[in-house]
Parts: sequence; C-alpha cells; structure tokens
Amino acid sequence: MELDLRQAIVQRVQGKENDELIDIIEGSIGAEEMALPGLGVLFEIIWKNSTEAARKKMVTVLHKQLPSGQA
Repeated sequence: MELDLRQAIVQRVQGKENDELIDIIEGSIGAEEMALPGLGVLFEIIWKNSTEAARKKMVTVLHKQLPSGQA
C-alpha cells in the first residue's frame, strides 16, 4: 500500500497529545527544509478547519511578519 506525503504526515501525528503536537511543530520550525512539507500539511489541516475570523487573523499575523519589500 502506497502512502502519499499528506497521509504519511497525518499518520505521524494521529493520536498525539497536545504537548506532543507542540513538540513536533516546534521541533520542525527552523529545522532542515525537509520539515517544511510536514508543516505545510499541518497548516493545511488547521486552515481547512478554521473559521473565517481565525483565517483572517492568521493572514494578518503573517502579513505583519513578512518583510515589506521596501528598501
């Protein structure tokens, strides 16, 4: 049975307690680029299951943290 990347990542985190999920996320942030697809899958799950207000807040936080691009 072949698993795609999304399924493999979801299986890795299924059944984890909140503290374990925090450890996985924090351990992936700033790690090698190999961790980025995993964070993307987790973000996709969060995004799909967030309210419109929560999505707007996430985008606002992201926007504030991105460089302005102005020199």
